[in-house]
This record gives sequence, C-alpha cells and structure tokens, in this order.
Amino acid sequence: MSRTFRKWSPDQSLLFPPCPRDWLPENHLIYFLLDVSTQMDLSSITETYDSDKGGQPPYHPRMMLVLLLYAYCVGVFSSRKIMQRCETDVAFRVIVGEDIPDFRRISEFRRRHLEHMQPLFIEVLLLCREAGLLKVGRLALDGTKVKANASRHKAMSYDRMTSEEERLEKEIAELLQQAQATDDAEDVQHGDDRGDELPDELARREQRLEKIREAKAALEERARQKAAAHVARLESEGRTPRTIPDDVVPKPKAQWNFTDPESKIMKTSNKGFDQCGNAQAVTNADQIIVSADVTDQANDMRQVEPMVEQTLENLDAAGVNDSIRAFTADAGYFSEDNVAFLDETDRISEAYIATGRLKHHERVAPAPKGRPPKDLTAKQKMARKLRTKQGQAEYARRKAIVEPPFGQIKHCRGFRQFLLRGLENMQGEWKLVCLTHNLLKIFRSGAFAVS
Repeated sequence: MSRTFRKWSPDQSLLFPPCPRDWLPENHLIYFLLDVSTQMDLSSITETYDSDKGGQPPYHPRMMLVLLLYAYCVGVFSSRKIMQRCETDVAFRVIVGEDIPDFRRISEFRRRHLEHMQPLFIEVLLLCREAGLLKVGRLALDGTKVKANASRHKAMSYDRMTSEEERLEKEIAELLQQAQATDDAEDVQHGDDRGDELPDELARREQRLEKIREAKAALEERARQKAAAHVARLESEGRTPRTIPDDVVPKPKAQWNFTDPESKIMKTSNKGFDQCGNAQAVTNADQIIVSADVTDQANDMRQVEPMVEQTLENLDAAGVNDSIRAFTADAGYFSEDNVAFLDETDRISEAYIATGRLKHHERVAPAPKGRPPKDLTAKQKMARKLRTKQGQAEYARRKAIVEPPFGQIKHCRGFRQFLLRGLENMQGEWKLVCLTHNLLKIFRSGAFAVS
C-alpha cells in the first residue's frame, strides 16, 4: 500500500518577498508590543543620541526597546541569549528583521537607558487603567529575595578583614625583606644592573591588601552614617543620644562583597544564605504590580512607608484617586510605627498586618466578644482585628493577590538573578521585569485588540 505525504521542499526559494506579519498568528504578543510601543514616549531615550558625530547610525531605540520587552516577557534576560534568539526565533526576527544587533549593543542599550525606561512603568500603569485592571480596592505588599550578580564566596566580614590585613602586612614585609636581600646579592654580582618590575607574588598581595583596606574604610563609613542617622532621629524626638558616630566601629560580622558591595547576604526561601537584593512589590486583586523597588535590607519592616508612598505617587500619576479599602502585609512588615503610619494615611481605609506567624495547621482563634479594652497595645489591637471574620477574610486574600506575581516572575519566566550590579541598577532591572509582567497581564486580558 503506497503512502502519500505533503510536499516538503526545505530548499525551495520564495518567488515573492515574505511579509513578517504572515509568520506569526495575528494575536501574537509581538504585535501587541509593537502597537503598545508606538504609544510610549521615548523622547528621553532618543534625545541622548547625537547624529552630528557621524559614524554608523545606531539601531532604532523603539526596535531595541521592543526587543528587550519581548525578551523579558518570554524569560530571556541574557544579552547573548537574546542575540541567539534573534538568529533562530521567528518572533525575535519579526522585531529585528535582517539587521541583528550584537549582544554588546543589546547590553549597552539596557545599561545606558535603564533609568530612561523607568517612566515606562507609569505609562504601562496608564494602559492597565484603560484596560480596567488598575482597581485599588485591595492592595498587598510583599517581598522576595532575588540573587545578586555576585558570589557569597566573594564576601568577607569586618573581623576577617582585620586578621587578613595583619597577615598580608606581615607577608608583604617578609617578601620585601627577601627582595632586598636578593637585590643586595645581585648588586654584588652584577653591579648597578637591576630590574624595576615588582615581583608578581608581592604585587598580588599589595593589591589584595589595598582592596581590603578600601572595604574596611567603606564598612566603617557605613557604620558612622548609620549611627549619625540614629542620633539625628533621637534628637528630633527630643531624646539624648549616647552614641558618638565617630567612635562607632562596624560589627565583627558586618559583610562586604568585593564583586557587588551593594548586595547583601540574606536568608533565602530554601533556608540558606546568598548574596541578594530584597525585591518589593505592591499588587492589586488583578495581580497588577502598582509599585516596585529593591532594597539592600534583608528585613522588610522598614519598607512599608516608602512602598506606600511610591504606590500613592504611581496611582496619582496614572490618574487613579480611589481610596484603598484594604491594605495587607505579612508579619515581616509589622511594627507599631508602621501601623500608626497606615492608620494616618487618608487613602487607606483599613490595614491588616500579621503580628506573628502561625504554626503549620494552626488555626486562627476567634476574636473575643464584646468591646476591646482601652489599654490594648497596637500589636494587640491588630491581632484582635485579624481574628475577626472580616479580618480573616481580608488577610486570606493576601496570598492570592501578591504571591502569584512572584511565582510567575521567578518560576514561569525564570527571573531568579539580577544581571546588573549595584543597588540602583537592580532597582531599574526589577522595574523592567515588573512592567513586562503588567504588559503580559494586559495582553492576556484581551482588553486591547492587536491591530
């Protein structure tokens, strides 16, 4: 019995030029991003180019932006991998055509214009509002540790720096004595002929000693600044500080990473420790990220005020002035100052912050009946509030609001490590990741038909 198959001619030439729009389905993410990019104000990027200098014209900024947005949407973050996908992936080829940018150009565009891309976060929020996804009845705050572009093995404590400094000084002195003895012996043998190069072994130790001294000085300055801020806060409250900032020294276990000093050792979800940045996000019930930031503080307690302020600023910029009916956060954010701040914020009707963690399978006890006593502390009041039916219902929604975006970003798209170093660059990269998350939400909502 003979078999027939469809005709297959991989070497067949095309008689007419192909149209890129025919390569992908009409409702593909690429076409959505191409349409959206035409509504974005890229003047802050285009103004940085100077055509009077001559040379080869640069790649079009809109093309490079769409390339980055699509790559981040589909979980391709490395500039080298983006270039490879431009060579082999039809969707990437629709963006760049035949003129594939080198990975260095991609990396340079991201590094050079990272700060110029930050206003796009607000522009995407405007699109979310038009799509009906920027409802702010319920907001939730949470953080996740994202690995920094640095190894924890390149970190050293202040105590270890002190002993290492002493050891290197001793070794350098011994090497200098050996070098002097060698010079004296060679002078006797060769006269005035000598080499001017420093021995490699000595040069390496001197360079390492210099780096350790710079790191020690930076840790000492950081400790003084922290103490000065503490003194200023106490004085503003009318209290007399006992700390003298100039006398403060770093704690023995204070860490400094030689690869990225602005990253910190933090406890991760697998109960281990790594160099990380603490990525923060406030999301709404539609899992739209309303505000995003990265801090070098492992503890979340100090992030409530700056994140709420950024959230309100972003909502105002997006033209959303609605009040926030419920604002929730887990126990890592609880402090009496944070509760007082949220209570004093006019646009937040009710705040729910856990006062402690429940054990596995432990159930929340019902709230006592009757009026609460007047002498309750802020923590007791919040704990009582969370035990009411409304409090339990509101806090139970927190996981469904703020944790799915982290899972979608880290597990589905694979963003588990920053590519850029330095706190400011990590903040910019995190906002780029979050705005692409929001773009995906808009696209999948079907609110805007691809033209």
